[in-house]
Amino acid sequence: MTDYLRVDDIEKYYGNGSNVTKAIDRVSFRVEKGEFVGVMGASGSGKTTLLNLLATIDQVTAGHIYYETTDITELSEEALSEFRKTSLGFVFQEYNLLDTLTIEENILLALTLQGGGKKKIEKECADMMKLLKLEEVRDKFPYQVSGGQKQRCACARALVHHPKLLLADEPTGALDSRSAQTLLETFSGLNKSMGATILMVTHDAFSASYCSRILFLKDGKIFYELLRGEKKRGRFLQEILDVLSLTGGELSDAD
Repeated sequence: MTDYLRVDDIEKYYGNGSNVTKAIDRVSFRVEKGEFVGVMGASGSGKTTLLNLLATIDQVTAGHIYYETTDITELSEEALSEFRKTSLGFVFQEYNLLDTLTIEENILLALTLQGGGKKKIEKECADMMKLLKLEEVRDKFPYQVSGGQKQRCACARALVHHPKLLLADEPTGALDSRSAQTLLETFSGLNKSMGATILMVTHDAFSASYCSRILFLKDGKIFYELLRGEKKRGRFLQEILDVLSLTGGELSDAD
């Protein structure tokens, strides 16, 4: 296995002078190609800040983030924009679909922005809709489908250009339990069948139990790491709950 993502000793501060908050405190870790990694922690632990740094939405105060051999902390804004477009896929709790476009058009738009021939784009869109079981709702608008179908469309849009890393921020937060389970099984399937590398921030132990490895944050630091290995998901879920009991405080959607 090879490292796709390497985070080296990063820090993130907000504010200045005597009013400084350290959101990320000397965090280092690696993600191998094809891993499904979860990030957990109590509200305010730094989960969302970390995701924003990895997504190039925010910039580190110190340290380095490498995607393969590229140090994204050294890239210009123009280079970052291109990197974001070609190498990263994003799935958020809010779906972020365009209501004036059909499910199919939402996915096609992501492909059109990448460029390519019409036939190739249409085939890739059709393949992704089939993979994520969206063919029956292809001509419907986002307001006409369920939350689970909207989120699967958001996944299709994020994955259709085959990004090197999929970043998911509380992707099951707005879903009912059945839709959440379907989405997580989809993530797990994409991870296994496509070798998709996924990093998911979640406050939910059930969601995290689908991951192969979990990093637990507390006060901006990684304080524990849990590997699933060959364990069954039920046992892994119990281990996650045991670790969360040590983090203190209630977990919430906000960070």
